[in-house]
Amino acid sequence: MSTAPRTPAPAGIEKRVLAVVGELVGELRGEAVAAIEADDSLERDLGINSLERVELLVRLERAFGVPLGEAVLAEAETPSQLAAAVAAADAPLAAPRPASGRDGRSPARGGPGAPAGARTVVEALAWHVEHAADRTHIHLRDDDGSETPLSHRWLWDEAARVAGGLAGRGLGRGDTVAIMLRTEQRFFPTFVGTLMAGCVPVPLYPPFRPDRIAEYAARQAAILENAGARLLVTFRDVERLAGVLTRQVAPLDAVVAAETLPGEPRPPRPGTADDPALVQYTSGSTGHPKGVLLSHGNLLANVRAIQQRLAIGPGDVAVSWLPLYHDMGLIGAWLGALYFGIPLALMSPLAFLSRPIRWLRALDAHRGTLSPAPNFAFDLCTTRIPDRELEGLDLSSVRVLLNGSEAVLPETVRRFVERFAPYGLDPAAVLPVYGLAECTVGLATPPLGRAQRIDRVQRGIFQSSGRAAPAPTDDPQALSFVSCGRALPHHELEVVDSRGSRTPERREGQVRFRGPSATAGYYRNPAATRALVGDDGWLDTGDLGYIADGELFLTGRSKDLIIKGGSNLYPHEAEAAAGAVPGVRAGCVAAFGAADAERGTERFVIVAETRVTDRAEQAVLRREVTRKVTDALAVAPDRVVLAPPGSIAKTSSGKVRRAATREAWLSGRLGPPRGGAAGQWIRLGASAAEAVAAEWCSRAARLCFTAWVVTLVLLTGPIAWALVLSGSGGRRVDRIVGRWTRLLMTLARCRVKVTGREGVPAGGPVVFVANHASYIDSPLLMSVLPAGARFAAKARLARFPILGLVIRRAGHIPLHTGDQAQRIGGAGDLHAPLSRAEPLCVFPEGTFDEVPRLLPFRLGAFRAAVDAGCPVVPVAIRGARRVFPAGTWLLRPGRIAVTFGPPLHPSGSEWSEIVRLRDEARAFIARHCGES
Repeated sequence: MSTAPRTPAPAGIEKRVLAVVGELVGELRGEAVAAIEADDSLERDLGINSLERVELLVRLERAFGVPLGEAVLAEAETPSQLAAAVAAADAPLAAPRPASGRDGRSPARGGPGAPAGARTVVEALAWHVEHAADRTHIHLRDDDGSETPLSHRWLWDEAARVAGGLAGRGLGRGDTVAIMLRTEQRFFPTFVGTLMAGCVPVPLYPPFRPDRIAEYAARQAAILENAGARLLVTFRDVERLAGVLTRQVAPLDAVVAAETLPGEPRPPRPGTADDPALVQYTSGSTGHPKGVLLSHGNLLANVRAIQQRLAIGPGDVAVSWLPLYHDMGLIGAWLGALYFGIPLALMSPLAFLSRPIRWLRALDAHRGTLSPAPNFAFDLCTTRIPDRELEGLDLSSVRVLLNGSEAVLPETVRRFVERFAPYGLDPAAVLPVYGLAECTVGLATPPLGRAQRIDRVQRGIFQSSGRAAPAPTDDPQALSFVSCGRALPHHELEVVDSRGSRTPERREGQVRFRGPSATAGYYRNPAATRALVGDDGWLDTGDLGYIADGELFLTGRSKDLIIKGGSNLYPHEAEAAAGAVPGVRAGCVAAFGAADAERGTERFVIVAETRVTDRAEQAVLRREVTRKVTDALAVAPDRVVLAPPGSIAKTSSGKVRRAATREAWLSGRLGPPRGGAAGQWIRLGASAAEAVAAEWCSRAARLCFTAWVVTLVLLTGPIAWALVLSGSGGRRVDRIVGRWTRLLMTLARCRVKVTGREGVPAGGPVVFVANHASYIDSPLLMSVLPAGARFAAKARLARFPILGLVIRRAGHIPLHTGDQAQRIGGAGDLHAPLSRAEPLCVFPEGTFDEVPRLLPFRLGAFRAAVDAGCPVVPVAIRGARRVFPAGTWLLRPGRIAVTFGPPLHPSGSEWSEIVRLRDEARAFIARHCGES
């Protein structure tokens, strides 16, 4: 559960926090933004992802002079929670101490070396257990800043227990095991133990927040299905959702917490170099997953080639904060260090993102010599570490910092070297490298001991012909590309044209490779494999580049992959999500990445065509696109650009031209094709006149209709009000309100069609759950539900003069929405009517907003149904929002449909039953409410 501070911050602090957040959001969007609300979601409403959170926390720390740790980085969801964290952090911001364990002396070096004869990862570990069992393999940094040493012997013993646990569950050779864990102690024996059992590990992107594991697991369902995973190993909290996950993913037998997996120790199954070592999925491959299948032979060939190129020996020490689900962190850092037999100082990504200095301090404290990181990490260190935190820093031990995983920007490399050379950093230590999962992890590096080679080419010639002609030193428009060096030993790479012929020197083309590290293909995806591996054995990287003096210079990506903060994002997934938003023209969305030199990574941009021209409506549309894309990809776009119809560049066959759209946006030429001036003015004037006329006609019609309804209320309301005040309350009040509502609907000619009511259980307790889209939902349901149904209403509504009296006299249940126990665990008051065998009606969304959509369902009503053992009946309301939309008092005529679903009966009292009832009820409502 979240540990974000709950005590509200003083108004002054909250106001200053909102100002800082607003400033950052304005910079990210490149335009002024409307007022930021204290309860806005940082991710969905404001588009602030993990990388932007780092910048936000840095600004808040500087503004208030207090430290905000990784817990705030991970768990704060709103500006109000950030303000509370600032108020709670009363200690002054101090320079960080070196990592624990530093005593002024270099750590013990000089292990036995690497197992040259090992055929598998398990054999490599067995060799180290035999030769240096008690040697520290990993220095694992804990949340409190201390470090836990993990030896080869510990890893072997714990992995053997995991292998026994898997065997006890009936898993064996060839079965896939999904591992969804963070950088934590149980990850390592779980991975190695899976290999010992003869199974195939599938590391998955873990949740950024542990209490949102279900959301992340649902997002990974396509990967779990593609991988055919029989078991998912994850956090303890997810075990209670096992029933839901196993129903969503057909092959999945069980979901277990890593702590509960180990059993009796079991010796490893014999393996060969051709056995699968893992299936590697990228974080962005959720919609159409492509898992790279790597054998033990592929993996060991790659780390041996890296060892040879980088001259890695027993005296080296590795440092990493990269996530273990990513090939650069999993193979390049951990498994490489395991094979080399060198110690690895490892911290979580959050530890680095919340304090970039920790990476450099770990290199200093452990006298680290090797470390990999993506380009944006170097930029963070350059721009986000204040000088006072660098006091006493010594980077003289560092000999190789690998800059890879995303495009290497020349300016980032230059600034990093300039900033840290005074602290002992060898300028030649920063190596721009190139690799991809299809080649295990690494493919090309420059030679050791040479400064970065940056090639400046003439922009016009390169963009028009693809020829990288060297530019004069004084050419301000020159393009700059960084050399990634030559292919690793025993590997080859080449650049070819569209016909597959090798291009001349300095001519751009498609990059291909082959070698012992190359994957045999994508797991259970023969079509994608055929597109990857050619008949001649060369593999297509999807990247563009050119060769100069035998070295590779990358220039772009032919497959339009977007890399943001080291994560791979696929444009078609973002475009599909954005195109599903009402108001966006279907098939008229382009998603692309645009280099951002200042932030050291790419901006994730979406251009969507729309006919909406009103600024307020565009703001709502832009926010909804952000939410949809964030839900689909787990990463929010940096910019959502709304463009008029015809702005997206397309081919003659109608395919979106992303690169052309990107260039048009970057150059400020985004827009529909322009005709003559006279024609443009005529069309503009006609369109404006048509829009104004339509708007005024619509407003006039709605005003007349609203006046008619108000007249009906004034004529009939006093009679209904008198009946409510007279006599007893309870069911009689509901019947009066229900009949009055039906009378108003009839007189206003708003037809209400009710379907499925005959299936409602007659008598006894039952929980009705309905979507909430309008102010008229409650009286509408009073007119169609069985008499005496108790409604759960917001407590603040009970304070309204007229509505509050109805709630009190009818005996409805006021809920305090700020009470977390009521919101999530289920309020005790909800049980009272069920215990009296009375029906209960709840809006599980709790509220509604102006955007037509279903909000997340809270679990209280379903918890009450499970506890009472009574059925849940979903009720879908369609059309009420059109009649009385939020944000206005102008009504309009329309038809309303109320559809009752079949009763959903709980079959137990477990947590999984609560979630099942919620999911099935929500699915029914989504199908029938028209707002899913």
